[in-house]
Amino acid sequence: MDILVVSDNHGSEEVLRQVLDRHQGGVSAVLHCGDSEASPDNKLLNNVHIVQGNVDSPGNFPDELTVNVGHIKTYLTHGHLYQVKTSYASLFSKAEQINADLVCSGHTHVAGAFEEDGTIFVNPGSLLLPQERPEQTYAIVNVSNQGQSINVHFYERESGSELLDLSQSFPFPEGE
Repeated sequence: MDILVVSDNHGSEEVLRQVLDRHQGGVSAVLHCGDSEASPDNKLLNNVHIVQGNVDSPGNFPDELTVNVGHIKTYLTHGHLYQVKTSYASLFSKAEQINADLVCSGHTHVAGAFEEDGTIFVNPGSLLLPQERPEQTYAIVNVSNQGQSINVHFYERESGSELLDLSQSFPFPEGE
């Protein structure tokens, strides 16, 4: 099962469309971590779980979503309400409170994945304005068919090439 995770395309429908078209039909769910700057009625967002970013028009999207993708309980937020640019502590607390398997957030424009107390945290980076690295990125979270691991693969937006130095595997969260 694959989950496409994108964030921070900041009004560029072209870059978002490129990634959605590339993976259309090949993923179980599409998650957008905010700062799309799109209208909620934009057809490009059909079948996309999307949250409000700090530069989105107020009230366009929910601040947070909990989505079950298969048996993976996924929490989706932009990250600004949790001050993720300075610390993930409050987001860790939220993940623990709701017993999330996977937490996806954006805001920092820095691609990365890590595990904390059995929860996998993924920031897909930015489709338009990356920080710390030159690549415009997105992620695909793969849950192995055997349910033994969660694999997070990062890709460069333009070419679709995998960024192997960022991609990681994690054991499946305990208790599943």
